[in-house]
This record gives sequence, structure tokens and C-alpha cells, in this order.
Amino acid sequence: MKTLAALLFSLVILSSCDETKKVIDVAGNVHLTGNYTITSMGGSTISDNAPTITFVALDKTIRGNTGCNSFFGSYTLDLYALSFSDIGSTEMACDQPIMDIENQFLNALRDTGSYDLENSILTLYSKADRSELLIARKERNDGN
Repeated sequence: MKTLAALLFSLVILSSCDETKKVIDVAGNVHLTGNYTITSMGGSTISDNAPTITFVALDKTIRGNTGCNSFFGSYTLDLYALSFSDIGSTEMACDQPIMDIENQFLNALRDTGSYDLENSILTLYSKADRSELLIARKERNDGN
């Protein structure tokens, strides 16, 4: 009888933990949702032709502009672990400095392993060594 009670207790605890994780993941997706403008990559400030990224929690997709091309993909969020997949983009050619930023931006997305979002500032970190890949500012959506 004690074994059965312990098993039932374990199942309740495990399912509670699973439900808690689901709630945290949904809250993280909602928190991340929105439009961001990249302000810095690899420690360098970006002002002209800054890439943008939009997170859509409903279907866990991303879309935006690299400064030259439109891009799209999907993301996976697990607490503070963040990764991007199925990234595709249009293939217009732009001047070389813009293409360099585009390549750095898309590589940063592919290398992302975690993130931080505080005071409307999103920071993406490398999955290899948690170095800072890029910083983005969340655009306000106040209805105006």
C-alpha cells in the first residue's frame, strides 16, 4: 500500500512539474512576442539598415528584415533556452557592408542558445560559450 501511495504521489508531483513548466513556457513566449530592432551585434553598434525581428508566440515563428532581405523561421523556447530553426530568406543582393550585417545577423540567430529580456532590451547569447551575439530594442506597441 505504501508503494502505491508513493507511486501516486510521484505521479502527481511529476505532472504538476510538467504543468508548471508548460505555464512558464507559455509565459515566456508571450513575454518575448513583439517587434525588435537590432542595435548591436558582436559589440558593434548598428544604426543604418538595422535588422528587425518579430516573434509570434501563437505559432512560435519569427520574421523580419536583415537590412537587405526578408527572413522567416521558427523558434523553440524552453525556460531561458532559445533556438531558431528553418531560417530562410529572400535573395536580393545589396551593397557589401549591408550583406556583411545580414550574414552576421543570420549566423547569430543560428548560434543562439539562450536569451535575456529586461526593460525591453533583448540579448541573445551563443549556445557554445554564452557570449553576447546581439542586442535588440523592443518596439513599443501603445496603440498610437
